[in-house]
Amino acid sequence: MTLCEIRVTPASRRLSERHLAFPRLWLSLSLCLLFLLPLAAKIKPTAALDPGYVPALAAADRLLQAWQSGDAESGMILLTTHAKQSATTEVVERFFSDPGPSAYEIAHGKLLKPGRYEFPVVLVIGGAKNSHPRRRFTSIVVVNTGNNDWAVDKLP
Repeated sequence: MTLCEIRVTPASRRLSERHLAFPRLWLSLSLCLLFLLPLAAKIKPTAALDPGYVPALAAADRLLQAWQSGDAESGMILLTTHAKQSATTEVVERFFSDPGPSAYEIAHGKLLKPGRYEFPVVLVIGGAKNSHPRRRFTSIVVVNTGNNDWAVDKLP
């Protein structure tokens, strides 16, 4: 047998494939980590919510439910004296008048100062039969009135 006629046996071929498999696996894992690390860096740790956040959000939601159903009586109960004084009776009545097909979106609120939150709101008012719904971007301010009672201090 000459040098040119040396045959590779199946066992040695398998051995060489195993040696190639390790670098391929390492390269694959490295590439996966390179793509996943930027995604993990973008995830912000969630801050602990202030204990008043949930009841404030619930008060904003109750007011918007009253608006959606045209229930002025339930909505008026949720307003602070300041909100009632700063908005005329006509404005309050117009706000709670039945808007027809409507919906709302409440975004994540922010703490303005202890006991006072502002929630960005989108009011979606369905149009007439052939018109498109309208969106109105506004906000609601909710305050703690004492004993963990929350009321709306600014109408949207």
